[in-house]
Amino acid sequence: MAREPGQTHRPAQGISAEDVRAYLREHPDFLAQNAELLHHLTPPSVDRGRGVVDLQAYMVERLRGEVRQLKDQQRELIGTTRANLNSQNRIHAAVLFLLDAQSFEQLIQTITTDLAVLLDLDVACLVIESNGMDSPHVHTSGVRVVEPGAVSGWLGKADVVLNADVQGDPEIYGPGAGLVRSEVLIRIQVSSETPEGMLAFGSRNPDTFHSGQGTELVGFLARVVERVIRGWLELPA
Repeated sequence: MAREPGQTHRPAQGISAEDVRAYLREHPDFLAQNAELLHHLTPPSVDRGRGVVDLQAYMVERLRGEVRQLKDQQRELIGTTRANLNSQNRIHAAVLFLLDAQSFEQLIQTITTDLAVLLDLDVACLVIESNGMDSPHVHTSGVRVVEPGAVSGWLGKADVVLNADVQGDPEIYGPGAGLVRSEVLIRIQVSSETPEGMLAFGSRNPDTFHSGQGTELVGFLARVVERVIRGWLELPA
């Protein structure tokens, strides 16, 4: 390629240390905008005199920040793990209470009374849809009979719904509705010969249940409830 008149040829050469120093002088915010490069730098270990930037202190503070962040994440993980283990232990205890019931009446009492205590909640109800011949009514404390289709109205197509910061529905909780500020609703199908039903657990804490929680444990509990009721009533699956 021809050179223009007056243009001199400058041979290609590597970047020198002076080039780097000159660039950094002209761009004093370069390291601030490219902080990740500090991980690859070796900081000065001695005092270089006045006017030298203490990169070591900057890097140490940055690493301290990362360590604090990791510790916060670790504490959050440990807290979540402990909460999950506590919930698992409570569900296991609830299952044993259900299996130990000596009569169908005791089983219903366990579902509607003992489960709330075992799970550290305020209200537990068993909701059963009417067979269409009887009007909805309260069968016994904690057991509520509702209109056909009501369960799907609350759950839609989901099997488990978690609601935070709500007002309890009297149709579900009866006199205990005023205590409910968060809830979990779980579909149950005892038998092909029985109407659809639902377990409802309510808490006075608005954040006890929320949409971000897992539902495996309460789903498992519902499956156990289905089986023990089916066994006492000698119903087919």
